[in-house]
Amino acid sequence: MGFAAVHSRAVWGLQSPRVTVEVHLANGLPSFGLVGLAETEVREARERVRSAILNSGLAFPSNQRITVNLAPADLPKESGRFDLPIAVGILAASGAVPIEALTGYEFAGELSLSGELRPVRGALAMAQALHQEGSTAALVLPAGSAQEAALVPGTRVYSVKQLQEVLQALAPTASTALTAQAWQPLQVQTDLPQESQVATGDLQDIKGHAGVKRALEVAAAGGHSLLLVGPPGAGKSMLAQRLAGLLPPLRLEHALQTAAIHSIYGPVGLAQWGQRPYRHPHHSASLAALVGGGAPPRPGEISLAHHGVLFLDELPEFSRAALEALREPLETGFINLARARHHVEYPAAFQLVAAMNPCPCGYLGMQKPSCRCSPVQVARYQGRISGPLWDRIDMQVSVNALSPEVLLHAPPGEPTSVVKARCMAAHERAWRRQGCRNKDLAQAQLQALLLSSEASRLLANAAEQRAWSARATHRVLRLAQTIADLAQAQEIGQMHMAEALQYRSFLA
Repeated sequence: MGFAAVHSRAVWGLQSPRVTVEVHLANGLPSFGLVGLAETEVREARERVRSAILNSGLAFPSNQRITVNLAPADLPKESGRFDLPIAVGILAASGAVPIEALTGYEFAGELSLSGELRPVRGALAMAQALHQEGSTAALVLPAGSAQEAALVPGTRVYSVKQLQEVLQALAPTASTALTAQAWQPLQVQTDLPQESQVATGDLQDIKGHAGVKRALEVAAAGGHSLLLVGPPGAGKSMLAQRLAGLLPPLRLEHALQTAAIHSIYGPVGLAQWGQRPYRHPHHSASLAALVGGGAPPRPGEISLAHHGVLFLDELPEFSRAALEALREPLETGFINLARARHHVEYPAAFQLVAAMNPCPCGYLGMQKPSCRCSPVQVARYQGRISGPLWDRIDMQVSVNALSPEVLLHAPPGEPTSVVKARCMAAHERAWRRQGCRNKDLAQAQLQALLLSSEASRLLANAAEQRAWSARATHRVLRLAQTIADLAQAQEIGQMHMAEALQYRSFLA
């Protein structure tokens, strides 16, 4: 009889709880049992592990009763990540690998029938869990997953391609033992890029629209949500796509969190490291696609856009349920996916940029072509966006159609690099003052803002005349602070507040 325990990790949301793979070999009728609340893909590991061990030239205990337990038993296990720890546990229990050699390692990886290791999802989340727990254990991962796990500072990660490599490293007495130089922790360059590589175009490519470009600058500097309203072909989509290029570089903790979310869907390439996400789902996207879902629940577009931009073109064409689901994450920065058997929380601190037409035909307020919609149709179309959602959008800007003369002969505007420099300066000014973006200012921090008497009176009058909610009033105040930061002002003045009020004029 033989017993071995190998450590691994599951992935549950962004959490990666520790899993102990217990392997017991006993005399009796030959069998291979696997217990511990395993999903179908985990139970199928029995066939993959058997073939991988045999095709790697190793001995499989076919004449014994094999029992594998994945503990804790009440934690659901999914994917093929437990193939490698199960195989290592069987080899250790049968005496091919010394039990003491397993100390200080955690294993994860899917096995092919030939013994080759395939990448697994959530490798970065596993490394983050080790780092947060202060564990000194090293991760042994497939080559396709090891690089992303090595992005977490202070984590030891070993990259392997074949099951045989693991055996050779853990049992150095074998004739084919690896040299000491071959079994070394993976070293990955973790420096964050200073320039965004998101292919969203340059601001100078867009003629005219000086006021809308200013709105993009304010939105980027403070992290504010933005809605562009205008006729078809006015340039709404092109303008919205330029926002991602204006955002400041990610901080290390934010880059790791963003990469961890994307790793749940698959390996994160080093080319994506440190880049702000830019997501633009089609308006036919379902509720589950937008907010997340499934069994177990996986992140949706709003979480994949965490610390980045979520662009929703043709906003009223999205389903009502999908739009209403945006309300809580816009306010809290999190999405709670509660199901009968599952409850997962994902971060969703995205920056919303949306575009829409003012009416079904798109030409409301224009003379050529003229609008063909009745007042009832216009009201019904705009009513697809509920009042609470309107209230949560910081900036609502009209985009007018350009004349042919401006479109053909207007000189190029400021390039993205120049505008981004101003945004970064305002962003850093806010972080030095309060430790967060202006969009994330808490109630107590709002009370501490320096406001001139003229600005305060202007805000109070506008809020009273337009019957604004407390939320809308506070969002205007945050906007005004961003505008003041762009002007490098010590306090919010009357001009800063007046500009902020203009961004709440549509359907106010």
